[in-house]
Amino acid sequence: MVESSAFWVESPHVGVLRRETVPKPGDGEVLVRTLYTGVSRGTEISVFSGHVPQSEFDRMRAPPHQDGELPGPVKYEYLNVGVVDQGPESLEGRIVFTLFPHQSAFVVPADAVVPVPVGIPARRAVLTGAVETAINVLWDARPLIGDQVSVIGAGMIGCCVARLLRGIPGVEVTLIDVNPARQVVADRLGVGFADVARPPGDRDIVINTSGSAAGLQLALETVVTDGEVLEASWYGDRPVTLMLGADFHSRRLTIRSSQVGAVAASRRGNRSRRERLELAMRLLHDPAFDAVLTGESSWRDLPEVMASLARGAPDVLCHTITWGEPK
Repeated sequence: MVESSAFWVESPHVGVLRRETVPKPGDGEVLVRTLYTGVSRGTEISVFSGHVPQSEFDRMRAPPHQDGELPGPVKYEYLNVGVVDQGPESLEGRIVFTLFPHQSAFVVPADAVVPVPVGIPARRAVLTGAVETAINVLWDARPLIGDQVSVIGAGMIGCCVARLLRGIPGVEVTLIDVNPARQVVADRLGVGFADVARPPGDRDIVINTSGSAAGLQLALETVVTDGEVLEASWYGDRPVTLMLGADFHSRRLTIRSSQVGAVAASRRGNRSRRERLELAMRLLHDPAFDAVLTGESSWRDLPEVMASLARGAPDVLCHTITWGEPK
């Protein structure tokens, strides 16, 4: 038996660290000691702040290793990188990514972990879940060679989407954000940047990752006639108001949703969720993704870190939590 520390959301805006006993791994299981976890500024902060509507409690059980029930007490997160201490010989000592909450040690089935390829730093591997989401967004968006694409919202997901778009030949990518300081991040990602007051127009595709009604409205205003806006934000229980008068109908615009819970319909017949996750991991050989890692704290400070992020932290993209170092 191993003693571990785990972060729980006790109730909206209240987080605590609990001691938990972890059993020895059985056949086909691994004991993982956590090195880093990452905070999802979208979904996880919505859970922490109590903004998940009751109608979504069951569907929001997407992290396979959630403990407790929404709205709380609940242990909820899915960006975990650790080292396998015990398990099958092929995995022992390997650094792995797991869709597991903030916890110092845990046991899961061996097929629940994805080995991190040699050459990818453990901290960068925390972004596997974000890049997996970005892959799904682009499978839904289906950009073509030479497209002009805007990504509204230079957060963790928006930045990952923009970096992947940059790799498509001829595609012109512009990140749009209310925070002018995100220009520096866009430069590191190798993509264009525009302020919300001066966005480019007539874009072939506009992807909204801003989590705001204003961002979605801007997407409608800047997409080409007969164009499609892909909505990749999740609003929890917050209402969204749009201006669907004016030229929305005359320009025959389309709003389509994207969500990582299921593989995009365009790939669902020939890609599994495991394959999508493994693809995300391989793409993290790209060091430009380090631009998305913008803060780091000890696991001991998690309750305060979560409360601070929930209050608003405009300069934070992916904040990582440090649990230990590889042996």
